Amino acid sequence: MAYAIRAAQRAPQSGRRVGVVLVSGRDELMCSAFEGEIRGASWYRVLRSRIQELGIYGARSAYLTINTLSVKQSFELAELLQEVRVDRVCIGLPDPALTSYVDDDPVTARGNVQRFPDDLQREILEQNRDFYAASEQNIECNPHYFTYRISEDVSSRLKLKGFAVSRSDVNANRGRIELASLICHRHGIEYKEAYRAVNDALSEAFDAKYGTYDYAYDARAANVRWTDDFMSVYERSFTRPLPTVNILNVGVGPGHEAAALFSDCSQVTFVDIAERGLARISRRIPSSKTVVSGAEDLSVLPEDNYDLYVSLRTYNSSFFDASAAASEAHRVLKPGGVIIVSVANGFLYTRRGRVVPGLIVPGTDFVDIYRGMDTARLIGVELDRAGFKDIRMFPTSTEIYLSAVAV
Repeated sequence: MAYAIRAAQRAPQSGRRVGVVLVSGRDELMCSAFEGEIRGASWYRVLRSRIQELGIYGARSAYLTINTLSVKQSFELAELLQEVRVDRVCIGLPDPALTSYVDDDPVTARGNVQRFPDDLQREILEQNRDFYAASEQNIECNPHYFTYRISEDVSSRLKLKGFAVSRSDVNANRGRIELASLICHRHGIEYKEAYRAVNDALSEAFDAKYGTYDYAYDARAANVRWTDDFMSVYERSFTRPLPTVNILNVGVGPGHEAAALFSDCSQVTFVDIAERGLARISRRIPSSKTVVSGAEDLSVLPEDNYDLYVSLRTYNSSFFDASAAASEAHRVLKPGGVIIVSVANGFLYTRRGRVVPGLIVPGTDFVDIYRGMDTARLIGVELDRAGFKDIRMFPTSTEIYLSAVAV
């Protein structure tokens, strides 16, 4: 992966900087290419010429920094894969011109496409900053998400508590344990004190961002039938009417979703680390119970107690531990209980009133349209590890739902 990025660095600065590497079954470099290596030729044309010269018919792995579209608006990677058998493909980022999913995209059509890690994705973005800055993948198109960054807010709040932690420190340590360990090492304090400071900063940051959240900036503003999407998933996962089941809703946020879905439900418990959202939903549904807690630790709740666990657009949150949350969800659900979680998968391009799919690459101002699907697959793996069965995925226009049954 790093070699492909280094190859891309050799491309002319005035053009798109893309690198590609083919590796053999013995992990040996077979050939590489970069955009503009030959004047006026794409990386694919250069690589194709080399493949023909060397008589290459197959490779174990291909590493491509950007999944580029040709002038014909077809994926150059797709053309390559028609000519050369590749067992494993690894992609850095989508083409900055992409604003929606396309049928012949190898990343979504093939099951064996993997992704570069976040630190290398950030390097690729930096190589091509001007191209991505001018694209709709730039979150400047959404004022709310561009203005309110959790990592920046957490950094500021930790500084107020006496812990000098930069935004880059926060982005490089995106788990509670990792960030608390950094503070312990840097400031020489007990881990318990550092962990409490991190938890408090996160709770305050999420409360500030979502406690008074305006849905006018949300992707759901472009999908007014999102409640129908949820009910469709629920009805395919559970046979009992929703108002009759004992529900645990984790990550209630400002309460908009909860009010829309659970106002008629008599047995519902709401959980969140942000108290303002809980206070709001408690006023809207007085019969509900509220618990201030994170999804990763529900120890205040009894095991085998709930029929339905719901967590919408929470499992992709900053500093979220999906493994711990899935284990806790399995613990509190009755045998045969159902979990429904969703992954946010879109940002509203506010000036045009439409959704650009994807999630933000951490530490950047850019959306990766593949990241929502990647995240949903990883959550599915964690649900399986936690002991859930019958895991199913339901993509919709603004989010990706997963459902599963507790064994």
